[in-house]
Amino acid sequence: MPVPRREPRLSAASALAATILVAAIPLPALADALPNGFVRLADVDPSIRQDIRYAGSDNFLHREVNGYDAPACILTEQAAKALSAIQKAIAAKSLTLVVFDCYRPAPAVADMGEWTKQGGPPDPQWYPKVRRSELIAKGYVGELSTHSRGSTVDVAIARTGRRSSPNPACGGVDADTLDFGTGFDCFDPMSETAHRGLAIEAAANRRMLVDAMRAGGFRNYAREWWHFTLKSEPFTRLRFDFPITAD
Repeated sequence: MPVPRREPRLSAASALAATILVAAIPLPALADALPNGFVRLADVDPSIRQDIRYAGSDNFLHREVNGYDAPACILTEQAAKALSAIQKAIAAKSLTLVVFDCYRPAPAVADMGEWTKQGGPPDPQWYPKVRRSELIAKGYVGELSTHSRGSTVDVAIARTGRRSSPNPACGGVDADTLDFGTGFDCFDPMSETAHRGLAIEAAANRRMLVDAMRAGGFRNYAREWWHFTLKSEPFTRLRFDFPITAD
C-alpha cells in the first residue's frame, strides 16, 4: 500500500517570508466591474445631470425596479461619449442634459412586464387613459427593451442656474427641466414626439431636443419624445442582465 506523501514543514522564518510574499501580490479589485465596452456616465461627463427614476419610487411602478441597486447611469462607451459631446454643445446656451434612464437590465424589463399582469385601473399621473394590463398591448411597456443593449437613453433638457418648475398633467419630471408638454414616462398619445396640440413652447423644446440628439448621432423613438438610441450602437443583438450598482 503506497504511503501518503508528507509535505516538508516550513520553519517559522520561511513561513513568515511566504506570508509577506503573498501580501505583496496585488489582489483583483472586489468592486463590481462593468462588462467590456460599458462605462459610468459620471466618469465620462459628470456635468450631465442624473435623475434615475427606476432606482426609487418616483416612477409608474411606484417602487424601485429590479436590477436598479443604485441611481447611476451606465452606458456603452460610445453612447456616453456621444452624450458628452451633446452636453458640450448645449452648454454654450446655458443648458444641460438630464437623464432619467440609461442601460436597463433585462431583469428590470421582466419586472415591468410582470407588474403589468397584476392589473389595475388607470393611473392619473402615469397612464391616465389605459388600464395597467393594457400597457404592453398599447406599446407603452415593452417585453423587450433597447435600453438593455446599453446605448439607449431617456433624456430631457434643463436650464443651468435657473429653475423652470413645469407641472405636467402626466408623467414625472425633474423640477428644473424645460416644458416638454408631458413628463417622462407619460403613457399617453401626448408623449408622441410630433403630437399635435402642444403649446408652442413645449413643441419648440421637443424639436430642440431632437435636433441636439440627432446632431450627436442619436435617433428618436417617435412615440416617446424623451427616448433616443445611438445610431451606431455597438451591441445591436445583445441584451445584458448585469445590475446597476454604485461606483
